[in-house]
Amino acid sequence: MAPFKPRSELATHNVTNQPPPFENVNLFTSDAVLVDAVAREGAAMHDVRLTAFGERAGAAETIALSFDANRNPPELKTFDRFGRRIDEVAFHPAYHKLMELGLGGGFASLAWSVPEGGHVGHAAILYMMAQVEQGVCCPMTMTYAALPALRHQPDLAAEWAPRIAGGVYDPTSEPAARKRGATIGMAMTEKQGGSDVRANTTNATPTGDGAFTLSGHKWFCSAPMCDAFLTLAYTDKGLTCFLVPRWKPDGERNAMHIMRLKDKLGDRANASSEIEYHDAYARRVGEEGRGVRTIIEMVHHTRLDCTVAPAAYMRQALAQALWHTSHRTAFQRKLVDQPLMSRVLADLALESEAATTLAFRIARSFDEGKNEAAALFSRIATPIGKYWLNKRVVNFVYEAMECHGGAGYVEESILPRLYRQSPLNSIWEGSGNVICLDVLRALSREPQTADALFAELDAAKGGHKALDNAIEKAKQRLTGAVEPHARRLVEDLALALQAALLTSYAPNIVGDAFVATRLGDVPSRTYGAFDAEIDLNGIVDRAMPRAA
Repeated sequence: MAPFKPRSELATHNVTNQPPPFENVNLFTSDAVLVDAVAREGAAMHDVRLTAFGERAGAAETIALSFDANRNPPELKTFDRFGRRIDEVAFHPAYHKLMELGLGGGFASLAWSVPEGGHVGHAAILYMMAQVEQGVCCPMTMTYAALPALRHQPDLAAEWAPRIAGGVYDPTSEPAARKRGATIGMAMTEKQGGSDVRANTTNATPTGDGAFTLSGHKWFCSAPMCDAFLTLAYTDKGLTCFLVPRWKPDGERNAMHIMRLKDKLGDRANASSEIEYHDAYARRVGEEGRGVRTIIEMVHHTRLDCTVAPAAYMRQALAQALWHTSHRTAFQRKLVDQPLMSRVLADLALESEAATTLAFRIARSFDEGKNEAAALFSRIATPIGKYWLNKRVVNFVYEAMECHGGAGYVEESILPRLYRQSPLNSIWEGSGNVICLDVLRALSREPQTADALFAELDAAKGGHKALDNAIEKAKQRLTGAVEPHARRLVEDLALALQAALLTSYAPNIVGDAFVATRLGDVPSRTYGAFDAEIDLNGIVDRAMPRAA
């Protein structure tokens, strides 16, 4: 939060040519691309909610909370002062206030509590929340995504769905039945397996009353203060999905031991941990031996959020760069008006709008999931979007940082935090190679996914020769697609899909420029390095944060 009336006239110099803080900006109404995406993808009925959320998310007080939460990382409390085991994590009060903002705003509940536009509305809330503080999005995303997996076990869904759909954050450490709301986490990977979850060694033993006890370890358990965790373990019938609550039905603490917290590059406000199950109480979710098929429902929804999040980071980095360059002068001209800078900013704006447009189009396919064609599109477009946007975001944030010069490299700016955060969603829920293999698997096992994807692409043909060529090139790559070339295939599909969406739905100046700079004969290798003649001012003006 900006201090009140700081002194600018100092003994040795006057402080001039500095931008005002980028705060008290409504993150919804100030963003023309976001407003358009929400309306286009069928969630305009949530505008009042999103406007209110955008105002709170962009407020100076909320931004101050995000810095406090990152300066004061969580602390593991394995034992109480008397030596009794508690396995709890203590968070700074700022973390709890941000969790209350997100869950109270509908982050995890909106998709499950409204008849239409819920997933797009959820994506918009995530998009704004991730621009302010990224770490708290992890437990909220898992809570949102858990319900489709829990529905494989109707009795568990009936018990936990109201706690998710209520939209209430309750930070107390006590049994979920006594709380106003609950959060759900995930613990799948193990040291020896990583993405290969079938290499897991955790065992599940039936107790005779329908429950199980689990014994084993998990190498990554995000947000260990959640009220329950979806996890995988082996029964006699194979790898099975389980729900492990932090408290047992008798009111005693469950034997889920937090061994240590991870010391991470970013995501510092959130706790990630290593855990062990010591005959921990668990309940089966779905059919025994079909654990991967059950938990993949959760993974599919978390991958949506792993697609929206990098688009959000791009937007925040771009907004910061636009704000800084439009308020700072160098060489007798605003930075934003300098010829090279205007090309960089316009190129970043194109990338950001393409990312947002793709992410929200994918979100709509979740709302339309009962339609077979939409479900097929979601199946193939979600991993494509997750792969591509996360490959683009890291360098994007760096380029926005460079627009600030040294001021963007210090921790008082949000940009170092965005930069540390930017690789995470590429690693979480399947790193790049795993995601590309998933695309190949979908194409081979469900060939109709290609039909759903190319129905979207072919609808955009006829306006740009370069786009038509890119679509045909992508079709050719599909023929005999093999593992060593999977990354190139996914990149071609992603670029073609972004271009198709922009030329169909964005203003002409945006769609035409994206095709010219990304699909032309000599596409640029760094932002701003293109020969195409595009409407720089128009593109920058569209991306510029609007006044309230």
